[in-house]
Amino acid sequence: MTEILRPYLLTFIPIFVAVDAIGNIPIFVSLVEGLNRKQKHKIIIDSVTTATAMAILFMLVGKWVLRILNITISDFQIAGGLLLFMISVRLLLPGAQKSIIGNSHDKDMGVFPLGTPLITGPAVLTTTIIMLDSFGPLPTFVSLVLNMLFVWITLAKADLIMRLFGQAGTRAFSKVMYILLAAIAVMMVRYGLTGVLAK
Repeated sequence: MTEILRPYLLTFIPIFVAVDAIGNIPIFVSLVEGLNRKQKHKIIIDSVTTATAMAILFMLVGKWVLRILNITISDFQIAGGLLLFMISVRLLLPGAQKSIIGNSHDKDMGVFPLGTPLITGPAVLTTTIIMLDSFGPLPTFVSLVLNMLFVWITLAKADLIMRLFGQAGTRAFSKVMYILLAAIAVMMVRYGLTGVLAK
């Protein structure tokens, strides 16, 4: 039983760290401030739908695109790991997320910046394609859908979570996630280098 669940757990955790559902809550709350319940619900649906569709689409065609460009998985692991590391370091800096979202406050904010790049950005896309190669399509797809379901729940209950953890608590959780993301990035580079040197 443990062996059956192992690939699902090993794909869920990196995607969970990359998505950073808890860390995105303060940004979501600030973006939807002043909107009514119906408008907030629409933005949540738009953002989760956009994020899920982008991630699944990349999961389906990502390896095909890499093959056309003659990029090996080892190459992608090294490049993706370096990219993830830079993203995690950048997000650890004060005010980094604010610079990503700017002052977006329009009707399409569920698509941009929430759906992409905040929920499904380079970190999620890179992690998804590497998990796909490492553990196969089913564990990756299930873990991706479960993570998006978790995002939907956290956004729907954002006000409650903010009251429980507070802004400082959610920020602290987010910082821990970014450190874990940096560690996963280093692991990806290590696997990529091992693959290149083994040839």
